[in-house]
Amino acid sequence: MDLDAAAWAALLLSLRVATVAMLCSLPLALWVAWLLARKEFRGKGVLSALVHLPLVLPPVVTGYLLLLSFGRNAPLGRLLESLGIGLAFHWTGAVLAALIMSFPLMVRAMRLAIEAVDPRIEAAAATLGAPRISVFCRVTLPLIFPGILAGAVMGFAKAMGEFGATITFVANIPGQTQTLPSAIWTALQVPGGESRALTMAALAGLVALAAVLLSEALARRVARRISGAR
Repeated sequence: MDLDAAAWAALLLSLRVATVAMLCSLPLALWVAWLLARKEFRGKGVLSALVHLPLVLPPVVTGYLLLLSFGRNAPLGRLLESLGIGLAFHWTGAVLAALIMSFPLMVRAMRLAIEAVDPRIEAAAATLGAPRISVFCRVTLPLIFPGILAGAVMGFAKAMGEFGATITFVANIPGQTQTLPSAIWTALQVPGGESRALTMAALAGLVALAAVLLSEALARRVARRISGAR
């Protein structure tokens, strides 16, 4: 593909942002999914609503709320800046925006996987004297691993394609905060830029397709391993 240096920089930044966002949110998404699937507590409906809120809010609103909360003029933003942690108009802010937008999809996939596991299997392991953490790691985790993979890939793909919240929170600075969706949008604003935008869109599609195919292959491998262990 004939891409200039700016387009490749946008692709690499998107891969970096999506990977970091997915890895950072993975443990928290798994914990929240387990809470929603296995626990009953006051405020569970509120927690579920808050988790899924980014799915129904316009992405620009989410980005604006991030700017109000973590902008350089906001108290929290100034505190983080004093600690050397920059978010607004920085690639780390793109990670935060992508994390928030992809988090609901990750939680949903993992929650469905946990709910599909028969609690009696976990209870049987617990009656044999296994600690709760051991039951989760040795019984539940292998069974839900395909769901974790699915959630991770969905989160990665969503983070790769995130645009509205990102451009509102960290702007569209080439080489610094310009991700691949932002670069495509920029190309479409220039007369004659349709060809460049189409090339970048095709590249983004190939990356997303490769991630999904990899996830499917890993999920099938894990499923075969679990079936063989039974």
